[in-house]
Amino acid sequence: MPEAVSSAERTARRPRAPVTRPAWLRLPEQPMARHLVLGVLASAALFAVSMAVGSYNDYQLAQIGINAVAIAGLSVLVGTNGQISLGQGAFVMVGAYGAGLVLVHTKLPVALALVVAVAASGAFGVVIGVPASRLRGPYLAGMTLALAIGLPAVTIKYRGVFNGEEGLSINPLVPPGGVDPQRWLSWVVLASVVALLVLVANVLRSRFGRAFRAVRDDEVAAALVGISVARTQVLAFAVSSACAGLAGGLLGLATGIVNPGGFSIVLSISLLAGMVVGGTGSIVGAWWGAALLVYVPQWSSTIANHLGLQSGQSSNVALLFYGAVLVVVMLVAPSGIQGGLQRALAALSRRPAAASGSGRGAGVVAARQPVGATQVSSGLPEDELPGGSG
Repeated sequence: MPEAVSSAERTARRPRAPVTRPAWLRLPEQPMARHLVLGVLASAALFAVSMAVGSYNDYQLAQIGINAVAIAGLSVLVGTNGQISLGQGAFVMVGAYGAGLVLVHTKLPVALALVVAVAASGAFGVVIGVPASRLRGPYLAGMTLALAIGLPAVTIKYRGVFNGEEGLSINPLVPPGGVDPQRWLSWVVLASVVALLVLVANVLRSRFGRAFRAVRDDEVAAALVGISVARTQVLAFAVSSACAGLAGGLLGLATGIVNPGGFSIVLSISLLAGMVVGGTGSIVGAWWGAALLVYVPQWSSTIANHLGLQSGQSSNVALLFYGAVLVVVMLVAPSGIQGGLQRALAALSRRPAAASGSGRGAGVVAARQPVGATQVSSGLPEDELPGGSG
C-alpha cells in the first residue's frame, strides 16, 4: 500500500510539460508591441465585419466605435483611478463643438479637426480635474452632474459662436470613388478609435497607469511612496476627457450636426450604464457596453411596435430595457460582461487541471500542502492576483 501511494504521489508531483504555441501565435512581451499587434488584429476584424454588412449596419458599427471610446475614457477615470463622474457627456460635447468649429470656419482636414477635438476636451478635463481632485464621493459626482446639466446652456448664451439651439452643420465625409459613404464613415471612426485605445492601453501599462491604480486603492499609501495624488487624478481626468473629445468629434461627423440637444444628461447616464454593464476598468468591456447602447434602443423600438405603443411609451420601453439589462448583468456578472467572461474562461481552464489531479494520489498531495497556500489559491479569483488582468 505505501508503494502504491508513493507511486501515485510521484505521478501527481511530476511536472507537466508547458503548453507551447507556435511562434506566430505568441504575442510580444513588450506592451507597446503587443498592443500594436492587438490593434492591427482588431482593425482587420472590424474591417472584415464592415465589408460583410450593409450600409445601415456600417453606420451602427460607427456608433459602437464612438460610444466605445467615450466609455473607455470614463472607465479609465472611474474604474482605474476610482473617481466618480456623471458628466462624461459634457466632455463629449466639448470635443464635438471643437471639431465642428474647425470644420465650419476653416478648411483644415478632418484629421486635424479630430486632433483639435481631443486637445480641446483634454484641456477642459485638466481645468475641471484641478478642483475635482479636492472632492470625493457624492461631492465629486454632484460637480460632474452639474457640469453635464449646465454646459449645454453655454452654447445658447453665446449663440454668436455656437449658433444657439440650431447648432453647427457639418458637411459629411467625402469617400474615395466607389466606396459607400456609411462604410467610409465606419472605417474612419473605427481606425481613429482603435488608434486612440492603443495609446490608452499603453498609458495604463506604464507608470502612469500604475499610479492610477495605486491612488484608487489607497490614496494615503500612494502619497507615502511618492505619488502625487492630485496630479494623478488630474491626469486621469485629462485622459478620460481626451477620449470623450474624440468621441464628440466623430459623433459630429456621423450625425452631420452638433447642437446642445444631443448632449443632455441622458447621454452621460447612458455612458455610465454602458461602462458598468461592459465592465468597469476594462477597455474590451467598453465595446460590450457600446454595443448595448446602440442595439438596446433598436430592440426596444421593435418590441414597442409589436405591442402597439405610442412614441412616448416607446422611449419608456428603452429605459425599461436599460434597467433590466443592468440588473441582470449585475446579478449574473457583478464585474460586468467582460469580467464575467474572464471568470468563466478561468474556471474552464482550471477544470481540466482539477480533473487530471483527482484520485487517491492527488488527495495525498493536497493533504500535505500548506493550509495557507490552499486558501489563497481557492479564495482569490485569477484576475485579482498580482499580475492578473484586474
